[in-house]
Amino acid sequence: MRIAILSPFYPYRGGIAQFSAMLYNTLTEKGNIVKAFNFKKLYPDFLFPGKTQYVAKEDTAIVIESDRCLNSVNAYSYAVTLKHIDNFCPDILIISYWMSFFAPEYAYIAHAMKKKCKVIALVHNAIPHEPHLYDKPLASLFFKQCSGFAVMTQKVADDIHKLYPKAQCMISPHPLYNQFGKRIDTSQAKKKLQIDSTKRTILFFGLIRDYKGLDLLIEAVNQLDDNYQLLIAGESYGSFDKYTAQIQATRNPKKYKVFNRYISDDEVPAFFSAADVCILPYRSATQSGITSIAYNFDLPLIATNIGGLSENIEKPGVGLMAPEISSESIADTIRSFYEHDRNIFVSNIQKTKIELTWDHFSNVLLSFAKTI
Repeated sequence: MRIAILSPFYPYRGGIAQFSAMLYNTLTEKGNIVKAFNFKKLYPDFLFPGKTQYVAKEDTAIVIESDRCLNSVNAYSYAVTLKHIDNFCPDILIISYWMSFFAPEYAYIAHAMKKKCKVIALVHNAIPHEPHLYDKPLASLFFKQCSGFAVMTQKVADDIHKLYPKAQCMISPHPLYNQFGKRIDTSQAKKKLQIDSTKRTILFFGLIRDYKGLDLLIEAVNQLDDNYQLLIAGESYGSFDKYTAQIQATRNPKKYKVFNRYISDDEVPAFFSAADVCILPYRSATQSGITSIAYNFDLPLIATNIGGLSENIEKPGVGLMAPEISSESIADTIRSFYEHDRNIFVSNIQKTKIELTWDHFSNVLLSFAKTI
């Protein structure tokens, strides 16, 4: 089968590029002829407040050979990209979707290609975590040009159906991000990060954006005694100053260990091995790639009970859900976590992740493609 994937790939960094690269490799291993169609320019600067969109030289990203033809801010490139994809003559076109900024070019390409092949939108978020008035109409414009939708939680499928009731969706959980290697010894990891080896250690990991609720977690940890420490690891989209000020105003700022920068792939094992639990105190969510990294390292999770997070945490019994989006609720849930037998959560992770393979996800995707 000939499969085209339109998505960010290397040299872009981040979860979407990683996901697409691992899907590309799995589909190729199954004997399909797969071609990656990439962005020449992804985000304009005003949409990307981080330091860089690109993989660092020292990072161990998956390198995929791709046709870098689509420029998100150049309408002429839409036609060029369409021609390149059309010349490949795919049986299936998979388009990675996560924000409405890309909907116009995606809709243009999908509208033309759906007459020639099956167009499947791989939807990470149907509606952005930080929404705007134009998000829904733009998403609806694109969705109506698609043959089907591949999603990872029921929440995303529900969001799609609100915008396009006729949508045909397949749901398969987010596969493991297992490219980071294996868990290392906890004491060794804490020593590597130069943090207190005697403290109960909580991890907040990933890009820092307002909707992720780091401010709630900082306040929650302030309500805990000094036997706890919080690892904050990730690059801030925008200034980190407000979080620094919040930490300095707490009872014990030394409880907060901050690594406010992009965490390279080879550093990831230390953070997930040093922690007892990974926390997602999000105000808005569909699913999170962070849960897939935590699964890989057998690390239990705590999250606020929103979006599709409970499907990946509470349902399989790999952690706890804070019932309310508040610092008090998060603090209570952290205390409750340490009253539970952590080994039960770890055992459930090990049982669940057996099915969270890229092979399984791609099989579901290919079977779904035959039905639409």
